[in-house]
Amino acid sequence: MSPPGPIASPASSDPAALLTAANDPRALLRAYAEGMAGLPGELGDLLGQRLRTAVAEEDWASCARVLRQLLEKYLHDFAASLAGGGVNESEQLRELLRQALGVALASLLEPVPELARESAALAEALRRWRPGDDLAALARRARELCHQVGVHAGEAAERQALLLSLFDLLLENLFELLEDGSWLQAQVAGVRQLLLAGPADRHTLEATRQGLRELVYQQSLLRQGIAQTKDAMRGMLDTFVARMEGMADSTGQYQSRLEAHREAIRQARSITELGRRLDEVLEDTAQLQRQAQRAREELVAAREEVEAAEARVRALEEQLREAGDLVRRDPLTGALNLRGLEERYAELAAQAEREARPLALAMVDMDGFREVNSTHGHGGGDTALRHVVQVLREALRGDDCIARHGGDEFVLVLPGADLDEATALVRRAQRLLAVRVLAHEGRRIPVTFSAGVAVRQLGEAREDLIRRADRAMYQAKRGGRDRVQATR
Repeated sequence: MSPPGPIASPASSDPAALLTAANDPRALLRAYAEGMAGLPGELGDLLGQRLRTAVAEEDWASCARVLRQLLEKYLHDFAASLAGGGVNESEQLRELLRQALGVALASLLEPVPELARESAALAEALRRWRPGDDLAALARRARELCHQVGVHAGEAAERQALLLSLFDLLLENLFELLEDGSWLQAQVAGVRQLLLAGPADRHTLEATRQGLRELVYQQSLLRQGIAQTKDAMRGMLDTFVARMEGMADSTGQYQSRLEAHREAIRQARSITELGRRLDEVLEDTAQLQRQAQRAREELVAAREEVEAAEARVRALEEQLREAGDLVRRDPLTGALNLRGLEERYAELAAQAEREARPLALAMVDMDGFREVNSTHGHGGGDTALRHVVQVLREALRGDDCIARHGGDEFVLVLPGADLDEATALVRRAQRLLAVRVLAHEGRRIPVTFSAGVAVRQLGEAREDLIRRADRAMYQAKRGGRDRVQATR
């Protein structure tokens, strides 16, 4: 058999046309090589190009190796995938996509019925689709649905922002109408702070809601007690006024009887008659004295009851103020919240200016708090936060301030402490935390924190001081965990 001659270049370069026009093995092989070279990925870039080169050079041994590699590496795997459920995986993927559209997305879109119906209809169309059917229409519908969902989400976010701004404006006006120092002012300020802080996690919102519900219940009881006490005071004052009127009537009657006795004495004709008139005068006088004594005793008792009622009112109002102070505190840890920090810092800064004393501030950030939440859950994370605040209270001084700045960050305000003293106080808290082992549900939770310390400069704003301490805290974090970095 004579060796095959050179393969002629056909007029067309389209693989399908080449395969159709091929009338001998060499032309068929060339058409197949051209088709493979046009495939994407490794099949085209590696095997297809190699096969086309081997065919062009009539290197049949290389052609055989490429075809064998194609058979062993790709066709066997493809056949195995068909036999082992590759199609089933595609079906599963399509079913998951259908459920995402028809169940999950449709449920989220219930407030917008037309989008919910389109999502369900698109899911049904996807379920009916079979290989070979046109995907272009489904793709267009999916893109349009995504666009409409994005538009609706943007409009919903705008409506929510508008409602929140209206609610905040209402609270601001209510705040201005309240008396300074009112317990309700603290509640309004706390809710406004929560609105301005931006989106909060569900746990924080639920804790705040429970705290406010308990606060409202306690305040309703206290207000009821104050109302009852004030009613009692009004009743006692009414009794006092009635007693005074009775004394006035008795005094008037006594004056009238004295006039009658005086006239009878002038007209008396005997010592006996004068003696009888004198006895009547003494009896009337003694009766008036007894009435006056009873009135005095009743008035003294009424005064004591009024004073006791006033004391009860003052105590109840103090309890109301204390209940209002709860809104200034973080419901989880009991530390001050941002509102409480703002008020307390203003007091301490003014005091530091008056007395020319230093005022230090420390930013504290728990180390590895995300890992604590991942390992021990939110319950373990909450336990760790409360534990840190408890240790800080024990380590710091009585007039020092602890506030939760957000998440796992805390602010310490240390009046009268210079930079060295403040740094020593924070390191003391670290040492105490190291020896206080914390366990949650039988498992130990390692708890440390890093801190940055700064001292307020004359006239420095609170935000600037916090910013300096925050930068120092991040320097401590970069240097390793469980460190304190001071900045001047």
